[in-house]
Amino acid sequence: MNKAPLPERVRPQSFDNYIGQKHLVGQEALLRKLVESKSLPSIIFWGPPGTGKTTLSLLIAKAYGREFFSLSAVNSGVKDIREIIDRVSERSLFKTAAPILFIDEIHRFSKSQQDSLLGAVEKGIIILIGATTENPSFEVIGPLLSRCQVFILNSLSTNEIIELVNNAITCDEYLKQKNIVVQEWEALIKFGGGDSRRTLNYLEMVVSAVDGNEVIITNELVQKVLDKNIPIYDKKGEHHYNIISAFIKSLRGSDPNAAIFWMARMIDAGEDALFIARRMLILASEDIGNANPTAMVMATNCFLALEKVGMPEGRIILSQTAIYLASSPKSNASYMAIEMALEQAKKEQAAPVPLHLRNAVTGLMKNLNYGKEYKYSHHFELGDESGNQEFLPDNLVGTKFYEPGNNSKEIELRKYLKLIWKEKYEY
Repeated sequence: MNKAPLPERVRPQSFDNYIGQKHLVGQEALLRKLVESKSLPSIIFWGPPGTGKTTLSLLIAKAYGREFFSLSAVNSGVKDIREIIDRVSERSLFKTAAPILFIDEIHRFSKSQQDSLLGAVEKGIIILIGATTENPSFEVIGPLLSRCQVFILNSLSTNEIIELVNNAITCDEYLKQKNIVVQEWEALIKFGGGDSRRTLNYLEMVVSAVDGNEVIITNELVQKVLDKNIPIYDKKGEHHYNIISAFIKSLRGSDPNAAIFWMARMIDAGEDALFIARRMLILASEDIGNANPTAMVMATNCFLALEKVGMPEGRIILSQTAIYLASSPKSNASYMAIEMALEQAKKEQAAPVPLHLRNAVTGLMKNLNYGKEYKYSHHFELGDESGNQEFLPDNLVGTKFYEPGNNSKEIELRKYLKLIWKEKYEY
């Protein structure tokens, strides 16, 4: 058996045997016309996984007869981009045709990594083909996006999946040695989810699980084989939410070892690094808060650094931040305070602002006592900055939303607030 996976073995060699995306590769489709007329600009393919973005890029390169370079944003950086551009730039002195540079998951490149492509794209040194599963309007920098034509790819339909599977069964050298009959399609189509690569991999797993050359594919067989073998992390499925939940709860529970493990699971599965950083930023405020205000600074800098650095180096920044957050004292006092305040605010939409807190910007307002008797906090001694005045509406006087946590930072905050508000901040 060929060691190459089935999707690679049956990868189409021309637009005519490419399955799906007829709006792009059909006889009268714009993309196909651009390719055939040799007038293709740099492009971005946007679509779900397994819709044929890489295959289309290879077919374009073949049709053009151009040299083809391929990078993955998951494990490539600025250095890799510059090496290709420098090599190509030297050749351009001899008027050689611009090669095609394919970048898979281009949305994972940081701003600086994407910036490094601009000059070569603008000067025509390379034809860029970027593939992304994310909306390029948000994930590709404006200057680069403006120099590219965006083409949208769709998940394969049920009929296209059936055509894909039948084609593999009849054309692949390994599969056609067996007598394969797909008796029931529902489970295979459901597990495949419109993803051609996943569907073909699952097909091969099911066939390989059956001894002998007679293979009758039923829903029961597919369910039995795939329940044991399918990846347990899906960025749009239940396990995605289960693992991010385990990660957040490990941080909240001050377990850096578990937090790093669950984060590694996400990184290994190709999770968006900025998604992980964004969740840590929320946790830094919701679960650590004023128990360690530096946690918010760390989480914010982590997010910003990832935007600049990207992956794979960004994994180190994520690790450092996760360990710091997990090892920090915890307090949800700020979270509880805003939740209680929001609940009260819904009930008190009509509560008037006390006159002494209003801003008197006209003579009429002054005559109505706006701002009268307001006491400027800086005129009072430490511990009496409130000036013995109330800042809440009359019907909420004495209400306390913020209850400092029992940690060193917030114990100090409680002492300070007790100086001002006395019994309100007694334990």
